[in-house]
Amino acid sequence: MSLKRILTPLPAASAPLRRQAAAMSTAVTKMNLFTAVNDAMRIAMKTDDTAVVFGEDVAFGGVFRCSVGLREEFGNDRVFNTPLCEQGIAGFAIGYASMGKTAIAEIQFADYIFPAFDQIVNEAAKYRYRSGNEFDVGGLTFRTPCGAVGHGGHYHSQSPEAYFTMTPGLKVVMPRSPAEAKGLLLASIRDPNPVVFLEPKALYRTSVEEVPDGDYEIALGKADVMRTGADVTVVGWGGQLRVLEAACDMAEQERGISCELIDLRTLMPWDVETVEKSVNKTGRLIVSHEAPVTGGFAAEIATKITERCFLSLEAPIERVCGYDTPFPLIYEKYYVPDKLKCFEAIVKAAEY
Repeated sequence: MSLKRILTPLPAASAPLRRQAAAMSTAVTKMNLFTAVNDAMRIAMKTDDTAVVFGEDVAFGGVFRCSVGLREEFGNDRVFNTPLCEQGIAGFAIGYASMGKTAIAEIQFADYIFPAFDQIVNEAAKYRYRSGNEFDVGGLTFRTPCGAVGHGGHYHSQSPEAYFTMTPGLKVVMPRSPAEAKGLLLASIRDPNPVVFLEPKALYRTSVEEVPDGDYEIALGKADVMRTGADVTVVGWGGQLRVLEAACDMAEQERGISCELIDLRTLMPWDVETVEKSVNKTGRLIVSHEAPVTGGFAAEIATKITERCFLSLEAPIERVCGYDTPFPLIYEKYYVPDKLKCFEAIVKAAEY
């Protein structure tokens, strides 16, 4: 991946300390995903004196080490632990952000974001609207690890992104790699709207790549066409992109099927135009995610593309997702939409 693809120039109105992406050094450092997240928060705190990081165990580095070293660098007043109370974490974050400051709140596992659900969807998301744009909590970002990890069971494996995408006033983001995570997290922290930033925890250590050293953002709401193709459009986000890349490779090698692979990056707002353009070219669409199939975000994508591309479709849209069951422990390998399931869906669409 070239740096040019992932870097988005920052607006001229950015804080003076923030370097323009166009002028930044092309120096890179090999990082895994949790290191890239750590680097993004460090840059955010250096360039914004109001930015604070808090959550359960974050002062000690967090269970996934994403905040390691930040308390030592920025002090106890800016990086601190909270009680084990997600509703309290969210409430404090909303109050702090409502004063025009920057709150970076960590929910230790996405499975435990539900006690904070009311605060996020009824308070944070509606703050600007209910005040007639007089007040807002735009400086608020909720970070939370999500998704399957191989041994998490039903309380440490869920992907709850769809719950938040139907809430006007929130943005929802999920990165696929370290370079993407850093740029998207900085954009989320600086976005003038509250953001739920979901981090695929299986990638924290396994996803490693060269990441630009400087301060850069990746625009929210803009998908990335990871590979171009002519036969089938394949759409995913987060950790599922690893699976889809492998499935696309398999389809090309074994069946000669050319796939166009798209990473949505941002689920709300999602880049309808990029997917629409691709489907009008290929006539086929596969959408895949780990969350259960019923009511999952793939359903929204399938509906919207059917509305916009009906006359271009050559086959029914395929959803390759988790089953409508609680996330199983010993049956995880059967539950997750793996490479073979995605490959079979690609072949089915191509041969329809």
